[in-house]
Amino acid sequence: MDDIQKNLLETIADLHGIPAGAYNIRSNSKPLARASTANIEITPKTDKDGIDIRIKPGTQNESVHIPVIMSVAGLKELVYNDFYIGEGADVVIVAGCGIHCGGNDDSQHDGIHTFYVGKNARVKYIEKHYGEGDGMGERIMNPTTVVELSEGASMEMETTQIKGIDSTKRITQAKLADNATFIVHEKLMTHGQQYAETGFEVDLDGENSSTNVISRAVARDTSRQLFLAKIRGNNKCHGHSECDAIIMDSARISAIPEITANHPEANLIHEAAIGKIAGEQLVKLMTLGLTEKEAETQIVNGFLK
Repeated sequence: MDDIQKNLLETIADLHGIPAGAYNIRSNSKPLARASTANIEITPKTDKDGIDIRIKPGTQNESVHIPVIMSVAGLKELVYNDFYIGEGADVVIVAGCGIHCGGNDDSQHDGIHTFYVGKNARVKYIEKHYGEGDGMGERIMNPTTVVELSEGASMEMETTQIKGIDSTKRITQAKLADNATFIVHEKLMTHGQQYAETGFEVDLDGENSSTNVISRAVARDTSRQLFLAKIRGNNKCHGHSECDAIIMDSARISAIPEITANHPEANLIHEAAIGKIAGEQLVKLMTLGLTEKEAETQIVNGFLK
């Protein structure tokens, strides 16, 4: 890997080289490195671009890294990754995509990740997106995440768009069985003329299933954001979605919730708040010696932490 690729890998996956355990590193639309372990098998698909990740039942305290980096302008790809997590497993999966665009052609990565999570299994899924480079081509990412949680299974999903992504449509769909839990923490920053659309769709099919979808977003300059959240309570369940956003400059943000109760014991809540940085917050930090710009940065960083 060259220095650009190494920087992308470190930014999106906190890796300074080849990780321990199971991993699949994809670079410029080609596999760069891959390794399996005794409990986690990674194999390439034979019918389309992508990989299958199979985690044995009962696997504990292991991780999988599957980052994607692109440093050549003009590449466009669609990748399918399927995860099969065995009953009772407890694992961490680290994904993410970094694009460096130094030319005039658009670079685009679309990824469809499907999770089949077995009974009583636990998954923590971390996904970061980042763009850089001084080229005029756009950096485009369209991630889709599809989750099927079996009885008693749980998944915690942390998604972060750090900066530099010109256009993104982020789709997450989940179906939950009895006593399953799905938790999402999204952090999103847009600036310039960027556009970001986030859509969550959760079906609480199982008895005592639950979900908590939380989004924190900051829109600057003339960027635009759209947040969509649909939660359907189809059984005795609990669902909560929350969108908090800071709007700055001439940006625009829309939050559109939809909660549907199809069962008398479905308990569903949505909260949304969009506003500018409070003036008293700026004044307080500026009295400590910060400039207005520095104060804004501190507030935004704290909000997205």
